[in-house]
Amino acid sequence: MTELNAELARQAIVEHTRRLVESAAAAGPDAAVPTAPEWTITDLVEHMGQTQHWVAEIIERRITDPTQLPTQMAVLPTDPREWQAWLSESAQRVASACSDDALDAPVFNPAGDKRPGTRFWMTSVLNETVVHGFDAANAAGRPADLDADIAAALISNHLAMLTSPTWEMQRSESAHAIRGTGQTLQWLATDTVDDAGAWFVERRPDGATWQPATQRADVTVTGPARSLLLILTRRLPLTDGEATTVSVDGDTDLAQQWLDNTAHVSD
Repeated sequence: MTELNAELARQAIVEHTRRLVESAAAAGPDAAVPTAPEWTITDLVEHMGQTQHWVAEIIERRITDPTQLPTQMAVLPTDPREWQAWLSESAQRVASACSDDALDAPVFNPAGDKRPGTRFWMTSVLNETVVHGFDAANAAGRPADLDADIAAALISNHLAMLTSPTWEMQRSESAHAIRGTGQTLQWLATDTVDDAGAWFVERRPDGATWQPATQRADVTVTGPARSLLLILTRRLPLTDGEATTVSVDGDTDLAQQWLDNTAHVSD
């Protein structure tokens, strides 16, 4: 599984939070968020800060029992002029919580896979920050750049969630919809090195699986890692190759059906 260096992940959380809040300020608190249609910018900022503070507390307290997860959420400042400081604080808090000492400490991992809990949460928070940073930038009409290695790690994280031992419990309809009888999907990044940008998915009767590999598939989606991530999290359309520089070879309906049933966890 493609994983980021922990220091790079911590820096990216802080940096992409900074970009998010700049885009939020440019869009304005009442602006609609086209890629998260139920939200305004105020909702997005509140969700982002609350998520970062909540995760930081889980790691700080080394919570291992899901019944002990925090129930109190951080309060969004009513004055939008205070949002920058509030989000800067939440980003730095969660980045600091993901210290080297915490990376392999006992912490609850809701995916139920082999990753230590802190590493799970660190990547999940980065995913939230990047994807919702795109939402804010899109609402403000601003570009949203993303390094290929970060995008690749987040694609791996996305697929790990969808094939995790607990996905059926969290999203039973999704887990059932992505089962199959051997259908295969290949996602290929054009801007990464070797198998760091190759994800092979097989839909089996007992659930979907994935591995970092390049194989013949029923459908192959090829393009920059950033575009693949935003397509997989349903922020960009699959078939708009001109906008995403992505090509689809094979059974497009198979890829679209996968996307239709694998929503980003927090959208």
